[in-house]
Amino acid sequence: MNILAIDTSNYVMGISIMKDEVVLGELVTNIKKNHSIRLMPAIDELMKETSMAPEDLDRIVVAKGPGSYTGVRIGLTTAKTMAWALNIPVVGVSSLEAAARQGAYFNGFICPFFDARRGLVYTGLYDSKMNEVKKETNIGMQNWLEELKGLDRPVLFISQDIALHKEQVKEILGSQAVIPEAPYHFARPSLVALAGKNQKPGPLHELVPNYLRLPEAEAKWLAQQEKS
Repeated sequence: MNILAIDTSNYVMGISIMKDEVVLGELVTNIKKNHSIRLMPAIDELMKETSMAPEDLDRIVVAKGPGSYTGVRIGLTTAKTMAWALNIPVVGVSSLEAAARQGAYFNGFICPFFDARRGLVYTGLYDSKMNEVKKETNIGMQNWLEELKGLDRPVLFISQDIALHKEQVKEILGSQAVIPEAPYHFARPSLVALAGKNQKPGPLHELVPNYLRLPEAEAKWLAQQEKS
């Protein structure tokens, strides 16, 4: 099976091409440039480098959030448009699960998270087999850490935003917290492909973003509607 994986759900942009169990190519960038401008040229270049034609693809897997509202939409729109044009299935996977897979062999719990501003994070908790121990949520980081402290097991933290919360994690969890070195905090797009490789695809129009919370503009609009 030839899979194209796409992840633009956060600051990092990643694409990968996997053929059966082999990663043919992977591109990951962590630079401040618009995903909407760079994504399609990057896909085109990687497919050329791996001698993969669009008609050779069997499936597209895309990170569907949570994360940046704009980034999630860019990835999903691109994936769904390509899948529709090529008449192939597309599967959406959790951006948090993709990050958690960086620690798949950790002997404890794995906690991926993305900063959601104002002291909040998008997060969840997984075991080494990628089963959800705690469902993905949008929660205050301090409250979340207090929950994890009660588990009395080591917790591996994986996040591109680790620098923003590192001190708080250590302060509340102490030696219970395990924080790896920088390269482990960025989800490889090949892990996105792995997460969606065996998932059953649904109807194209049913694949929607998983924001975990309403975009701020929509939340304000709804609040105004309730008042009126």
